[in-house]
Amino acid sequence: MSSPSQLSGRDVLRQAVRGQRRDVALGALLGSGHQLGEVMVPVVIGLVIDRAVTGSDTGALLSWLAALAVVYVGLALSWRFGAWSADRAAAQAEHTLRITLVRRVLAPGGGAEEGRLPGALANIATEDAKRVGAVSMAAMGGISALVGILVGAVVLLRMSVTLGLVVLLGTPVLLWLGHLLSKPLESRSEAEQERAAHASAVAADLVAGLRILKGIGGEATALARYRTTSRDSLQATLKAARAQAFQSGMVLALTGCLIAAVALVGGRLAAQGDISLGQLVSAVGLAVFLVGPLETLAWVNAELAQGRASATRIAEVLAAPHNVTPGTAPLAQPVRGAIRLTGVSLGGLKGLDLDIAPGELLGVVATDPAHATDLLRCLARQADPEAGTVELDGVPLRDLDPAELRTALLVAEHDADLFEGTLRGNVTAAAPDRSDPGQAMTAAGVAQVAQTLPDGEDTAVSERGRSLSGGQRQRVALARALAAERPVLVVHDPTTAVDTVTEAAIATGVREIRKGRTTVLVTTSPALLSVTDRVVLLEDGRITDTAPHADLIDRHETYRAAVLA
Repeated sequence: MSSPSQLSGRDVLRQAVRGQRRDVALGALLGSGHQLGEVMVPVVIGLVIDRAVTGSDTGALLSWLAALAVVYVGLALSWRFGAWSADRAAAQAEHTLRITLVRRVLAPGGGAEEGRLPGALANIATEDAKRVGAVSMAAMGGISALVGILVGAVVLLRMSVTLGLVVLLGTPVLLWLGHLLSKPLESRSEAEQERAAHASAVAADLVAGLRILKGIGGEATALARYRTTSRDSLQATLKAARAQAFQSGMVLALTGCLIAAVALVGGRLAAQGDISLGQLVSAVGLAVFLVGPLETLAWVNAELAQGRASATRIAEVLAAPHNVTPGTAPLAQPVRGAIRLTGVSLGGLKGLDLDIAPGELLGVVATDPAHATDLLRCLARQADPEAGTVELDGVPLRDLDPAELRTALLVAEHDADLFEGTLRGNVTAAAPDRSDPGQAMTAAGVAQVAQTLPDGEDTAVSERGRSLSGGQRQRVALARALAAERPVLVVHDPTTAVDTVTEAAIATGVREIRKGRTTVLVTTSPALLSVTDRVVLLEDGRITDTAPHADLIDRHETYRAAVLA
């Protein structure tokens, strides 16, 4: 298997088919049996004419008709089970690709989402995965079609070397021409999927911000933007459809020429007495039969062209470099929660030095919100510092695996989304097994929220928590972070949509539930800052002072402007 950085569309296709080799092999075997049955039908009919009809032999007629019935039964069964196996292989390959893509997008090292809107990633994980999965079905169809052509050619060779050579020499030429004709379809299919993904991404983006757009009266601008994007997608789809129609039409015309050549040669041979009447009927029947596998090969070419285009897009996501490289160092055990930043520079942070003691409740006030975001990215290891180090209990974060780091250190971002499910299910999403989220729900004020809802903690929550108010969503997100019970918790502005009375109660609750465990509150809320052990003032990417909240209020105009404005 290729490494992620070297993964190509061809590798994705190969792995998709190889992963379903059992179903592919079974489907190809049954499909080949079906094609063999299709070949036998005109052969048996020719034998009926030569050995029963011509000699008026009723017994032979009944015997050959019975043989024909057996052929039809085998043909039908092999088709049914072959099609089932093909569908199963395609569905399984599609499912495996979706899981692989989602695993890569959710990988702690990140990177797959860079430069892509969520809607585009969703399109790749659905439509592109479906097209690549269909390649497994196309592979089986292609194998069985080739078997049908080969067997048909052998039968024709036994009747006449000339007829057999027409098929054996004409089929490779037809396949080569079909491959050349599929090239424009491949490039246009890739463009079609790119445009469709972009249109889906823009639509998802607009729907997510619909309330804001209506609030600012931006519906017309948003509609114009989507209309342009959708028109581009339509044009790309039409170009791909034209390319597919041209490819299918040309291959069908070429196939017709080959079939006509077989029929013409067979007719001349019969007229010269080189083959019997029954053999002529069989030859014409085989010529008509060949339309099926040759059309299948044309379809296979089209599916492969579209599959290659989609596989290339999937490979780009799977091969996207991680934002951070997983380390191999183990976490210190037990995790005490001591954090040290030494000379950290990232984005707007400039040589940041900060020591956070185990069990400390620290407040961080940043005069520039972007600097707060940069600090959170460092602590969550979404990005490694451009200079300096961040340590947890003396172990540099860059030496840790991000997934392992998050078992000890959790960064709860301000815009954290909720999930579709129940209120309680959202709170316990990251909680240890068999833990009681009651304390976390009380501390974050979610118990009060549950009392106002029809089904309490079991009330259904819609996608992204849109069925809840902004303040309710924030409290549920905070409760989820508290219920995770991480040794180190970093929370960013968890109460901006909460009233002052509730905010004061939450501040007290957070201090109580996090007692003895390291907690960092990145916020400008006076209520939250007042319960911290000390507050760090971050100005221009540097720490300019650190002291209890009340002391900073007294001696810093900048601090007062940040937290009291």
